[in-house]
Amino acid sequence: MAKTLTITTRNASFQQWQALLTNRNKRQRAGEFLVQGVRPITVALEQGWEIRALLYPDRQQLSRWCRELLDRTDARRVALAPELMRELSGKEEESPELLAVVAQPDDDLARIPVGPDMLVVVFDRPKTPGNIGTLIRSADAFGASGVVVTGHAADPYDPKAVRASTGSLFAVPAVRVPSHHAVLDWVAAMRKQGPQIQIIGTDEHGDVDVAEHDLTGPTLLLVGNETHGLSKGWQEAADRMVRIPIVGAASSLNAAAAGTVALYEAARQRAKQR
Repeated sequence: MAKTLTITTRNASFQQWQALLTNRNKRQRAGEFLVQGVRPITVALEQGWEIRALLYPDRQQLSRWCRELLDRTDARRVALAPELMRELSGKEEESPELLAVVAQPDDDLARIPVGPDMLVVVFDRPKTPGNIGTLIRSADAFGASGVVVTGHAADPYDPKAVRASTGSLFAVPAVRVPSHHAVLDWVAAMRKQGPQIQIIGTDEHGDVDVAEHDLTGPTLLLVGNETHGLSKGWQEAADRMVRIPIVGAASSLNAAAAGTVALYEAARQRAKQR
């Protein structure tokens, strides 16, 4: 059983964990992030992610789930003063029973499985962490192979993104890359080896409805920035631009919602083909 450390003051370790909540640069330098919630922590453990520490309130009765999870991992165990646990929850009204400090995996496109059925979602320069988490959740639900976040974007390891993914972040590879160039190089290399991946952009002015385009083959599905849509580079790289028909007073769909609709359509077509 891993040794338990007790922390009752805002020492250096506590301050480092606190910084993981709000400071992206410190998350990146430390190579770790905070996770809370029964399902996310359970999925992280089941999917083999590196859990560096498990934090729980000192001198409080723990649930059976919490006790069993603590016994299942060799991660460092830390009993925190209850008021410190509340501070790390990011929510004043809640005090989590368990927090996990989880290592960030490498941002390597090789983490995404390739093959004839691959379906990869690219989120171009998303501004909102919640939208990233929501799209990762949808990617998981509809069988996508992975999610790629390109350009100057919000962080998939921001607590809001992690919460919005409801654990799917640990089941679907999510990779950050600086620009579209790295992704296009990756696609070009795969095309040389066999899979003829199509690059399909989504835009309200696309030339065909998404349901009318064949999404059953290996596909890179592009979702644009919440305000400006896809970058010029991605628009030029797309083999085709598709649209989602909408009615009513809405001028457009939320970016994560649009991505979810396109993912559902791809899953529907693929299920029909089987």
